[in-house]
Amino acid sequence: LQESESENKLDGETASDSESKSEFGGSSPVPTSDDTPEVLNRALSNLSSRWKNWWVRGILTLAMITFFFIIIYLGPMVLMTIVMCVQIKCFHEIITIGYNVYHSYDLPWFRTLSWYFLLCVNYFFYGETVTDYFFTLVQREEPLRILSKYHRFISFALYLTGFCMFVLSLVKKHYRLQFYMFGWTHVTLLIVVTQSHLIIHNLFEGMIWFIVPISCVICNDIMAYMFGFFFGRTPLIKLSPKKTWEGFIGGFFSTVLFGLLLSYVMSGYRCFTCPVEFNNDTNSFTVDCEPSELFQLQEYNIPVVLQSVVGWKTVRMYPFQIHSIALSTFASLIGPFGGFFASGFKRAFKIKDFANTIPGHGGIMDRFDCQYLMATFVNVYIASFIRGPNPSKLIQQFLTLRPDQQLHIFNTLKAHLVDRGILGSLEDA
Repeated sequence: LQESESENKLDGETASDSESKSEFGGSSPVPTSDDTPEVLNRALSNLSSRWKNWWVRGILTLAMITFFFIIIYLGPMVLMTIVMCVQIKCFHEIITIGYNVYHSYDLPWFRTLSWYFLLCVNYFFYGETVTDYFFTLVQREEPLRILSKYHRFISFALYLTGFCMFVLSLVKKHYRLQFYMFGWTHVTLLIVVTQSHLIIHNLFEGMIWFIVPISCVICNDIMAYMFGFFFGRTPLIKLSPKKTWEGFIGGFFSTVLFGLLLSYVMSGYRCFTCPVEFNNDTNSFTVDCEPSELFQLQEYNIPVVLQSVVGWKTVRMYPFQIHSIALSTFASLIGPFGGFFASGFKRAFKIKDFANTIPGHGGIMDRFDCQYLMATFVNVYIASFIRGPNPSKLIQQFLTLRPDQQLHIFNTLKAHLVDRGILGSLEDA
């Protein structure tokens, strides 16, 4: 008994975990199988398992990168749709693990309630987005205007309905299990839906704020794997035994260099740098504008210490490239902790991957565990260091006010400009 208890403690399991497993019928791992396409199995049959996995991961990675380029080419609307699909699939994978581990198939309404809460949260977040970015369209259509006006009340009413349904579904002798799953669902919503909502907000700031962070995470994932595969010797963290310091450090320098180069290329194209806006005349998205200072080449002085090394005194760069260093650094140093968190989650429930959706890679959540953490950072970074007051949104809000309120703001603004001498100078001109 002492030996078995010590083994449990080594694996991070406590007495309460054991009690939960006995109550819920044991935490049997989610079954996994080799879903590698038969064509690849035959072609790589002569290789060792290590090199076979390397080739499978490499081929599927190239396929996913190609698909990523295609959806970027198809435009913002397709990107938003893909983000929504990925969100739903990630939610499905995490919720399915909960069902399998806690054997909750026989509980009334629970599978239905989980998806109902997903619908409610998406209605709230995306309703806010529609009101914010499609203001003119919303004001033009009477049904949309009503939904927008009472959006938060409707969202709360929908959630309250699900809450009451959950309380009514409670079954004797299963209370703890049902509350476990209730919390599981809400944490999953917090991780998945909130982050995907932030990804779409980043996209509206300009496709470059969407593509560069995602590409940096992908680059770090690939280069850390490559450096670890060929040079890895020193284990990095116990949660992921295959991760090495060599891969971690190699991935960092590769990602920073990649971020600088990618930012330089993309900063020269308006389709990537301009905010994504909805054109009310054509009812379509447009990405055309006069590039901001972030995307205009400027000359910077190289520190004296480095001048003798590189042989230059100045360098011409886009200011966005400096910001890309912050993005790529986060993707390399902090982003992997999203993967470590996911590894700890999988070890806790004794599963290899979230699903078998992508051969050699696991589930969709296995590939997006770092992306969600990155999305939050980019959104916070834009709000803290990039975005300023938006005149167009202020005008939109101004136009929704009553005439007497508009006149009051107009007179206040006029008096302020006269006091500062701005309005007088304009009239003289």
